Amino acid sequence: MNLPSLSALRAFCAFVQTGSVADAGAALNVSHAAISQQLRGLEAHLGIPLFDRSNRALELTPDGADLARALQDGFGRIAAGVEAVSASEAERALNVGCTPTFAAAWLMPRLAGFQAEHPGIDMMINPSPLLMDPSPGGIDVAIRYGTGGWPGLDSAPLMSAPIVVVGAPSLFGSTLPQSPLDLIRFPWLEELGTNETSSWLAAKGLKDHKVLSRTQVPGNLMIDGARNGQGIAVTTRIAVAEDLDAGRLIAVFEDRRDAGYHIVTKPGVHRPPLKAFLRWLRQEGSKT
Repeated sequence: MNLPSLSALRAFCAFVQTGSVADAGAALNVSHAAISQQLRGLEAHLGIPLFDRSNRALELTPDGADLARALQDGFGRIAAGVEAVSASEAERALNVGCTPTFAAAWLMPRLAGFQAEHPGIDMMINPSPLLMDPSPGGIDVAIRYGTGGWPGLDSAPLMSAPIVVVGAPSLFGSTLPQSPLDLIRFPWLEELGTNETSSWLAAKGLKDHKVLSRTQVPGNLMIDGARNGQGIAVTTRIAVAEDLDAGRLIAVFEDRRDAGYHIVTKPGVHRPPLKAFLRWLRQEGSKT
């Protein structure tokens, strides 16, 4: 493949980022004449116009805009790769994003095993119900619920996890609900920052029905409240597996058998601590 010179591509990116030949030259510590020469050389090499020169200021042609997007993505990945293998980045604490419920029910009870295998890796668990995209210098890996395929991110299945609607035996008494409509008369607990209750009710055709009450609490408190008979909760089977086995909770409905937890990362080179954690996650997920 006959690629243009790297210096010409860098000059083009600098022009796109700064908006002028003079500022691009200053950014690369070369003269504006050198930038102009590189840009014309790049056009000659490609055999297509990258700039519209009909006005006083240079403007990108559609082909120029396409090349700019591709190069910005490419240079961004190069920068991320260099950062990933640099000494300072390798020493940064591993930042893991997940929901509070997943952290409390699955990750934290197992995390001592990873720390025993890798005592030199510092970690930061970032529990939040909000979707957090991995990014250079930020979240390294997110554990996300769904069916996968998030645009711009790499994802791999960790484990399947159907959605269950649960309540304590003391809440239901002697008669278990037989239909979703039967649940309207109960109080509901919902993880703060989510809309699981509304989504589940809407999927069952009960969007316009009002439940007895709805209380939003952090994920771990939602499960605690459900165990204590304070209300109905919608969660994943993984989060309440031990409670179901012990009879502390009863699953009255189950849905989304095709969904589960996924390991979500940014495309590109992974720094060593992240590689180690991803290997461990896959191993633990296969045991579940």
